[in-house]
Amino acid sequence: MEIMDEALHILDRVYFGNTVAQWLEAGVAFVAAVLVFGLLRRLLERRSSRWLGGYSAWAVLLLKNTRRYVRVIIGLYLADRILDLPPVADRISHFIIVVGVVIQVAIWASVALRHKVTNRQGIVEGQQRVGGAPIGVLLFIGRLVIWSLAGLFALDNLGVNITALIAGLGVGGIAIALSVQTLLGDLISSLSIAFDRPFQIGDSLRIDDVEGRVEYVGVRSTRLRSVTGEQVILSNADMLKSRVRNMGRMPERRVLFRLQVAYDNAPEKVEQVAGLVRGVVESRPGTRFGQCALLLLGLSALEFEVVYHVANRADVDHAGTVDAVNQGIFRALSEAGIALAYPTQRVVLGELPRGQPAVAGAQAESGKPESES
Repeated sequence: MEIMDEALHILDRVYFGNTVAQWLEAGVAFVAAVLVFGLLRRLLERRSSRWLGGYSAWAVLLLKNTRRYVRVIIGLYLADRILDLPPVADRISHFIIVVGVVIQVAIWASVALRHKVTNRQGIVEGQQRVGGAPIGVLLFIGRLVIWSLAGLFALDNLGVNITALIAGLGVGGIAIALSVQTLLGDLISSLSIAFDRPFQIGDSLRIDDVEGRVEYVGVRSTRLRSVTGEQVILSNADMLKSRVRNMGRMPERRVLFRLQVAYDNAPEKVEQVAGLVRGVVESRPGTRFGQCALLLLGLSALEFEVVYHVANRADVDHAGTVDAVNQGIFRALSEAGIALAYPTQRVVLGELPRGQPAVAGAQAESGKPESES
């Protein structure tokens, strides 16, 4: 009994405004918070591979970006709730808790912002994608806003009057926005390009009289390498106002031309033209036949309209395919004895009416009937 009384007497002793029992309770709470948080973190990290989507994926992401000092902050908070500390110590403890929590929340917000934006864009680390620079600027602005709000929140919770500071930041932000409104317009346009993704690095574009391949999309401008070799720099705002034709996303390219066959060919030969052309086109890999139809009885030739499509893939050479098809058509028609037409002109010689000079009259084929001599 005497030992118990002595122990109770020791627990009731007061040091720095708190009993020994309170100090022990605070210490146990601090150690338990640190240990429990550490065990929970390890348990969740081991099972994180099973959580692939939804809220569980977000929980794993935030857990991996939780700093180790958070467990100390939690233990310190629990101990502070138990103990009655002196004013100086209480202010120091309050400062550490507020600053630690605000920093951790800002880290979580920054990580969530980056994860959301990069997932929206499908960005892979080290991979060059369209809008990389604008997305970087957006992330920088987002982090700046997050950390600014975190700093203001921390100052407000520490008893600092932030009303004048917020007013000054608002006026300064308006002044800066007015002075760089052109740059902000280009920045907003670049963000629109980055999120809407009308094209990507390597696509071939045609914008008004400019045609080239996209090399870089920056904060203020987009750079194209033209077909003639020079680099063309266009502002992002001007690009959004123009009609952009993205030839890099065509699944296939359409080829159309007129094939002129001479009138001297027999009708049976003319009927073979469509089949010969179709056979040549379909024999080439990456092509799709459209049509070969006799559309016009021309002045000097029978005009066939030939349409076929060439796949727009990396393994298909467009120019080489068109060249092979043209040569194949010429060879097939030659082997079948079908003559191609060329511009002709008929000259009519005869007596001229009295009073006109005695020269040979030449009549080009204009669709009018020849005058009798």
